[in-house]
Formats: sequence, C-alpha cells, structure tokens
Amino acid sequence: MRALVVYCHPKPDSFNAAIKTLVLQKLKAAGAEVRLHDLYREGFQPILTPQEWEGYLTCPDNTAAVQKPVDDLRWCDTLVFVYPTWWYGLPAILKGWLDRVMLPDVAFLMPDADHRNIRPGLRHIQRLGVFTTCGASRWLTAIIGSPGKRTLMRGVGFLCAPRKRTAFAAHFLMDSSTEASRQAHLQRVARQMDKLIGRAVPVELPSMMQAEAAE
Repeated sequence: MRALVVYCHPKPDSFNAAIKTLVLQKLKAAGAEVRLHDLYREGFQPILTPQEWEGYLTCPDNTAAVQKPVDDLRWCDTLVFVYPTWWYGLPAILKGWLDRVMLPDVAFLMPDADHRNIRPGLRHIQRLGVFTTCGASRWLTAIIGSPGKRTLMRGVGFLCAPRKRTAFAAHFLMDSSTEASRQAHLQRVARQMDKLIGRAVPVELPSMMQAEAAE
C-alpha cells in the first residue's frame, strides 16, 4: 500500500491534527509506505497563477510548478484527506491544492475528438478516505448539500478506481464538542481506517490532550 495523506489545518495542536496522527498510525501499522503533504506547514500556495492557467492544457509542462505533489499523486494507490470544513466546504488552501495538482493528464483526461466529456485519470487509486470536522450540525450540513464531502467523495472519487474502498467520518457541532464526543469520533475514524485498509489494525488513540484542542 502506498498512501498519500493530504492534511490541512493551520494549528499544529488542533483536533484535526489528532485525526491526522491516528490516520498515519493506522497506515504505518498496516505496513503502508506513507507520504504526507501538510499544506499549511509546507506553505503551499493555493492560487492558480495566470501563467499556470494559460498553460493548463499544455501537458506535461502544466505539472512543472507542482511536480512533487503530482509525482506523489501518481505514486499512491491510497489517497486520504484530513481537513476542517469551513463554510460547508473545503478550506481555500485545500481547494487550491485540487486546482493546481489535479491537472489534465494527471487526474483526468480532457475531451477530444472521440470523447465529449472528461475521463478519469486516477484509476490507480484503490482507496479514498475523507476525514473532517464541521461546526454546523449534520442536518444543516446536509440541507446545504455537503459541498466539501461531495467534492472529494464524488468529484475526486469519480476519477479513482470504480471499485475503490472508501471511508468517511465527520465530527459535527465541533464548537460544542465534548471530551466524550471527540473520543467517540477518534474511535469512529479508527474503524473507518480499518475499513479502508481492509483489516483491523490495532493502534493507540492519540492522547486526549491533543484531541481536546480546538477544531
């Protein structure tokens, strides 16, 4: 298993960091090769520049500005996202990662003379995991349409292998979360990771000191 974990949170001691730690523990205990992209720590620039936009369809030159994440995306067979849901969707830095890294001839193939629609380019990805936290409730997020979840699970998911394994877990009402709710969510993430991996992988949950931190 070759796993790429894309992590997004500005605070190193956030609850999302505890989730990320658990995800990494599960993958490593399962014997996976793991590569982590910590977008805030790396200072990833989310803006698709005018020059990148002009060369967006010029393959393979369009990958030059983001070669490392592109190489890791092509390398992995397991892709996991860990992030907070803001305004019902993806943080700008993560959306920018999709804009700049999920490129033509990398994540998808553009329409051509024989195809009117885009075609998947990530068929090598056999596992897709999405783990998030939400300030809003489950029902309110659902009423809005869960745009962040839909972008990753459906949008990115469409590009991956058709019979891929998937895992999703969200802690709703994070602003009124409790120690018990955060502990329960870490256990939920652990179960979902076992599902993604395909077998139970025992690990210790991250310390509650970290898990008690802000979203």
